[in-house]
Amino acid sequence: MILLPAARVLRHLGLAALSAPLALFAAAAPAQPFYHLESATALQGKSPDWDYVALDATRAYLFIGRRGAGAAVFDLNKKQIIKTLEQSEGAGAIRIVPEFDLGYTANEDGSSTMFKLSTLKTLKRVPFGKDSDSVFYDPKSKQLVFTMGDSHALAFMDAKTGAVTGTLPVDSGKLDGSAADGQGNMFVALRDKNKIIKIDVAQRKLLAEYPTDGCVQPTGLDYDPASKRIFVGCRSEKPVLAVLDADSGKVVTTLPIGHGVDGVVFDAAAHQIYTSNGVDANIVIYSQQTPDSYKLVEAATTRPYARTMALDPKTKKVYTVTAEGVADPSKKINTAVTAFYPNTYYDNTFTVLTYTR
Repeated sequence: MILLPAARVLRHLGLAALSAPLALFAAAAPAQPFYHLESATALQGKSPDWDYVALDATRAYLFIGRRGAGAAVFDLNKKQIIKTLEQSEGAGAIRIVPEFDLGYTANEDGSSTMFKLSTLKTLKRVPFGKDSDSVFYDPKSKQLVFTMGDSHALAFMDAKTGAVTGTLPVDSGKLDGSAADGQGNMFVALRDKNKIIKIDVAQRKLLAEYPTDGCVQPTGLDYDPASKRIFVGCRSEKPVLAVLDADSGKVVTTLPIGHGVDGVVFDAAAHQIYTSNGVDANIVIYSQQTPDSYKLVEAATTRPYARTMALDPKTKKVYTVTAEGVADPSKKINTAVTAFYPNTYYDNTFTVLTYTR
């Protein structure tokens, strides 16, 4: 048998005229710009532990709450830690306030490390309670709001001076994600109550409680002031992103996401909602078509237990962190997240991940 060259076969079949246009169409079709790993930087250190990250996009700094080790400053251009903030031991979260050239940490002992954003110099460590989980900022009242789950309360601080302004008791031991509405109010997720509360920050007053129907264990939270929609990541058995009407508190829709959600970020410019899901190791992104209609954009693979994140609103790069670990049966395992959630992480495996489209 004689085998003919491919081109002769096409001509023989009368298909040569079709082959060129098809090839041109295939070459011209644009690739869908999905997220992929751009870089992974492993850092040296003993038994890593961490929680939230915060981005200073103007300086390309990623602030990482490394708990016992304190708040680390990772230079995204140099791909290295350039500083650990002084007097920041126990920091689990960081909030930057560029308008005052200041930053604040939420330390586990109920204090905050106040530092100069431009110089990274620590100014003072301010006690405000007995414990702290995270910190959020209300641009209207210029106040910081600290969640204190063990104390069942919120603490408030003047973001310009670092002066403690008061507290508000809250009927919850699991105060989680929060977001300001731009009008002086803040929404706070109560993970153990399956509720979102609305508070007046300046008056330190509870305004409303919204049950998260169809959403169990609300955690990460963000807000869109244009559509008045609250976006809540829910660690249900079948995890979802719940969308609530901020005026009525009604859940208008729920959308499937990955297990182990912690971070939720709304990109107002692109009208997209990002969720980082540590157990399923993915970032699930939805597009807001209308206030009550949403469409899946993509579900990008990350790494196990990369649960918190920061989004650069200009470059759209996503930054997250994780480490390699094990669920040691001789120690307590946090089964509320998953049956085998790591309780021990290996030395020198803490890694900063950058994802880009």
